[in-house]
Amino acid sequence: MATVEEKAQPLLRLLRTSVAASTRTLFVALDGRSGAGKSTLAEFVKSALGEEGLRVEVIEGDQFYAGGSAERWDERSAEDKVAKAMDWQRQHTLLSDLRENGRASWHSFAWDAPDWDTHPPPLEAEAHSLSISTSDVVLLEGAYSARPELHELLDTLVQLDPSKSVRRQQLLDREGDAYRQDWEGRWSEAEELYFTQVMPPYRFDLVIS
Repeated sequence: MATVEEKAQPLLRLLRTSVAASTRTLFVALDGRSGAGKSTLAEFVKSALGEEGLRVEVIEGDQFYAGGSAERWDERSAEDKVAKAMDWQRQHTLLSDLRENGRASWHSFAWDAPDWDTHPPPLEAEAHSLSISTSDVVLLEGAYSARPELHELLDTLVQLDPSKSVRRQQLLDREGDAYRQDWEGRWSEAEELYFTQVMPPYRFDLVIS
C-alpha cells in the first residue's frame, strides 16, 4: 500500500506548478469515494507545501452534509442521493465569496443535532470564517467536491482513487468492520453513479490511483 507521502507527490507537483504560474489564489477540489483517504492527503499537502512557504487552506466537505438520516437516505434513488448528499449550493456560495471578496463565513452541519431530516439541515450556531488574502491554495476536500455545479469556481479537479481493497482496509482501520459493512451497503450506490456517470475519471485534471 502506498504511503500518503507517495500518494501526495503528483498533487504536490501539480500545485507547485500551478501556483507558480498564477497571480491569484488557486481553487482545487479533492474528490474521491469513501475511505479513499482524502482528508489525510489534504492535511499532508497543506503541511508539505507549508514547509515550502506556500499557504494552503483546507475546507472539509463533510461540513456541508445534507443527506439526512439513514432512513431518509435509504428512501432516495441513486440520482437523488448524488444530488442531495452535500449542500453544494452553500459550497457554491462559499467559493464564490472567497473568489470575489477574499473572505467568507459559513456554518457546519450539526452532527450532534437530534434531527438530521429538517429542511434546511441543522447547522452549528458558531460560524467558521476564512480570509485568503495571503493564501496560495484553497482546497475543498470531500466526496462530491468536484461536482459539475462547482466547476466555474474551481481551477483544478483532483480525484483520489485507490483500489477498493485499500479503501475497505482504511475504512476498517478507521471505523471498524460493522461500520464498513453499513457504509458500503448504504453509500456505494450513489458513489458508483457519481464517479462513473457524473464525474468519470476523464473529467478530472488529475487522478491519483
